[in-house]
Amino acid sequence: MQRIEPLGGDEFAPLTTYLNTASSGLLPARAAAALRAAVEESVSYGTMGRDYFGPAEAARAAFAQLMHVAPDRVAIGGAVAVHAALIAGSLPNGAEVLVPEGEFSSLVNPFAARSGIKLRTAPLAELADAVRPGTALVAVSAVQALDGRIAGLEAVRAAARAHGARTLVDATQAAGWLPLRGGDFDYVVCGAFKWLLCPRGTSFLVCGDDGLEALHAGWVAGADPFESNYGPIRELAAGARRYDEPHAHYSYTAAAQSLALLNEIGVETVHAHDTALADRYRAGITALGHTPLPAPGSAIVSVPGLADAAGRLEAAGVRVAARAGSLRAAFHLYNSSDDVDRLLELLG
Repeated sequence: MQRIEPLGGDEFAPLTTYLNTASSGLLPARAAAALRAAVEESVSYGTMGRDYFGPAEAARAAFAQLMHVAPDRVAIGGAVAVHAALIAGSLPNGAEVLVPEGEFSSLVNPFAARSGIKLRTAPLAELADAVRPGTALVAVSAVQALDGRIAGLEAVRAAARAHGARTLVDATQAAGWLPLRGGDFDYVVCGAFKWLLCPRGTSFLVCGDDGLEALHAGWVAGADPFESNYGPIRELAAGARRYDEPHAHYSYTAAAQSLALLNEIGVETVHAHDTALADRYRAGITALGHTPLPAPGSAIVSVPGLADAAGRLEAAGVRVAARAGSLRAAFHLYNSSDDVDRLLELLG
């Protein structure tokens, strides 16, 4: 089979065969350098650095570019669950929220915890058909973390529009390798520490001017943050910045560099690379007599019955994950066909 080289050049030099991006991505060299510089700077200028907002604005703009939306539609924060809770808090009492069965808890639990919301589930493959009159919101991950299944987002969006429902897409397991257009949905949330190669503590919300209440607005959500420190905020920022959380300076300093790298390479290029590696692994593991869970076109491959191999693989320098009895491998831009072949050799 044709050799597949890693992308990113000197930005990555993993000391292991790292196939666990679905849990956490590797940090590019440029992001690590920016992070080290920010830590050194804090010795003299404190942990907010000389420029607290600059790296965050660069990260906001870079994520907006990846999502094909304007930067003023992007809010920044630290966790997907907080963004989802903001949306949950803005729904009226009695609103019905539809989610897939087994959806990741960060997307589901903010709605389950909100009193007055009717939470309903359906199998992922039947989600579009399950939208009905009275459904207020459909929330779904673009790619399922457990097994890599890609949601039928076009069908879900069409069904939601037909019934007057809004759509919330969690792009945490998709953004960075799967081409997406954030403007196709009412809301997009994304944890950036996986496929977007950012540190933990970086997350994004894409939204429009649709009446979300700025329920957790603090000083950074003011039109002029430095005039919003005391008492009620007189004027909230225009656009999605009114939904910002006070951000982790170090995390966003590195994130600006990671997101810039992905924009330089291009998501379409990363998509072709990652899915080629995943297809190579699917073919190889099938030849060994195992059947991966169905997830065509995904960069995540889960194989039932092999979870016990995770410890042995890690001892051999191969990082994967064990989830619900399956061995989960995730292929990203820093991987090569040698990584796939090494995994198959050890499993064989």
